[in-house]
Amino acid sequence: MNFKPILLTAGVLFSANFFAQKMTYPKAIKGNQTDTYFGTAVADPYRDLENDSEPTKKWVDEEVAFSQRYLSQIPYRQDIVKQLTDIWNYEKIGAPFKEGDYTYYYKNNGLQAQSVLYRTNNKTKTTEVFLDPNKFSEKGTTSLSSLSFNKKGNLAAYSISEGGSDWNKIIILDAVTKKQIDETLVDVKFSGIAWQGDEGFYYSSYDKPKEGTVLSGMTDKHKVYYHKLGTKQSADQLIFGGEKTPRRYLGAYLSEDERYLIISAANATNGNEVFIKDLKKGGDFVQINSGFDINASIVDTDGDNLYIFTDKDAPNMRLVKTTIQNPAPETWKDVIPETENVLGISGGGGYFFATYMIDAIDQVKQFDKNGKLIREISLPGKGNVGGFGGKKSEKELYYSFSNYITPGTTYKFNADSGKSEIYQKPKVKFNPEDYVSEQVFYTSKDGTKVPMMINYKKGTKLDGKNPTILYSYGGFNVSLQPSFSVVNAIWMENGGIYAVPNIRGGGEYGKKWHDAGTKMQKKNVFEDFIAAGEYLQSKGYTSKEYMALSGRSNGGLLVGATMTMRPDLAKVAFPGVGVLDMLRYNKFTAGAGWSYDYGTAEDNKEMFDYLKSYSPVHNVKEGTCYPSTMIITSDHDDRVVPAHSFKFGAELQEKQKCENPILVRIEKNAGHGAGRATDQVISENADLISFALYEMGIKKLNK
Repeated sequence: MNFKPILLTAGVLFSANFFAQKMTYPKAIKGNQTDTYFGTAVADPYRDLENDSEPTKKWVDEEVAFSQRYLSQIPYRQDIVKQLTDIWNYEKIGAPFKEGDYTYYYKNNGLQAQSVLYRTNNKTKTTEVFLDPNKFSEKGTTSLSSLSFNKKGNLAAYSISEGGSDWNKIIILDAVTKKQIDETLVDVKFSGIAWQGDEGFYYSSYDKPKEGTVLSGMTDKHKVYYHKLGTKQSADQLIFGGEKTPRRYLGAYLSEDERYLIISAANATNGNEVFIKDLKKGGDFVQINSGFDINASIVDTDGDNLYIFTDKDAPNMRLVKTTIQNPAPETWKDVIPETENVLGISGGGGYFFATYMIDAIDQVKQFDKNGKLIREISLPGKGNVGGFGGKKSEKELYYSFSNYITPGTTYKFNADSGKSEIYQKPKVKFNPEDYVSEQVFYTSKDGTKVPMMINYKKGTKLDGKNPTILYSYGGFNVSLQPSFSVVNAIWMENGGIYAVPNIRGGGEYGKKWHDAGTKMQKKNVFEDFIAAGEYLQSKGYTSKEYMALSGRSNGGLLVGATMTMRPDLAKVAFPGVGVLDMLRYNKFTAGAGWSYDYGTAEDNKEMFDYLKSYSPVHNVKEGTCYPSTMIITSDHDDRVVPAHSFKFGAELQEKQKCENPILVRIEKNAGHGAGRATDQVISENADLISFALYEMGIKKLNK
């Protein structure tokens, strides 16, 4: 890299917050709201911050100004912005895909706010821009959420998100001329776009909350509609959901041959029902499985045969086969059976590709439709693999490979011969040979062995003085696998350590690992995270004064709960877009769907007591010294509403005993995270890195 590291030798480090000052925080309106659960009164003094009221808006503006004033005093903040901008500025090209007479691919020249979709005419070989999301809005804050073509490739529909909102609009094009051919559909949420022939498509949405309640109103009855081209959205036909078959989450998709319309229906983020309609023969939907005790999805069809990917009787997943005539679970037969390792499935070129996760590292095997092993795919190293998907007729497939010290590289793969070749290798200013990525196993409080990846620059001394970010998630069956980030590259280049434990609640070891971090076992997640921090400190990687806790969304809860349980564990904390009020999370937008992982305060007294015992908002104690904290949220986050972060920030600012600052960093015109403009992402991460180093006592750049 062409910049100098910013860390100084140990001799010039000194205690954090060298511009120490008495913090005078903005004052939020404090009320006397009290809720009663099973005879227990619970105060909620900052309830007003849930509302989009004028006092809340004023407080938000004051918090934004306060955070910016504090961050602006960090002498090397702009230098870190420059470093991030420099390493970010490389060409990024996505894997190509064919639709009709064109081959499409996404490309970002380096610092464009959003990636641009190009296409090449397969006959004339001419290339042109198909969609440029940078022109959707002046500041690049409107992003492309999804894109779908009909089977012929002559029609396309794409959805956009404005300011990061989960509420989308769908725009319909003649894909050949690129002209809009229908009215724009509005108020669409958590939806795919499933074309049926040339006449229309299926999509999903909710009734939109009333004006002023977009960030608070519940969205709990999903509906699948069919939009026929040339008709008004108000005339769209309700296909499934609503009052007749109420479900919180509905997804509609068609089989590749368009014979079957498939509905996945769920009330939580785990467990679903599957319904299927044979469009060729007509008739009603057939329910394949009932209840929400299993996860199942139809991943392929072949005539009357249905291929289902499921965890029924297989906590680590399996691929089964059945028929449309009798698709009940009792008829399911293994195609790729369960093993001791978690299975993932993709299909392309007439084959299935099984990705096995072994201690969070991927192994890929190729099978035919009968489950016969064709080959194990030779990968370039130990890491994370994605791809191998495509149409049955396409023999050229693509996959990506990366790990914490290897930038993501795209490979072209011939499905028949098994030959791989590099398709696109990014020219990142980063040399993997200069870094170490090692996996260790540590013991949690209850004796459970937990894996962790630790990444740092070669030659790092384990003297306890290395700035370290401990990052994790721990929920919703999400697996944290090795992947490259230019932000982490800057952190490591400057002498930092980046550590990621694969704690319970994730999917790294299947359903049992996930369930071990849910409901009345949720504290296992926090204990695993705490044990990871203690391991790093005991082995000399870092110490309390040089450790930062970081996580987003459910990971924001992880950080919030950890810092209130163990305020002495780390110097810095970054709860990002977190679920922080565990007594009321299910009252907002789609929050009730998270109850499989969390349980709710209304379930029973035992569940209420358990939630209250770790809910970050309810466990900030007067007279406690909490870590230097930067709470990260966005004003348009309608998934994990910003009120979580607002209330937690107000509690911390009111009760913080010591001079460690409590910042509430609020991004304007942004949502939960997806689709943000490049400059927004760079700005946030520059603030995160500079705040962490500053609070750890780093005084100035190494000139």
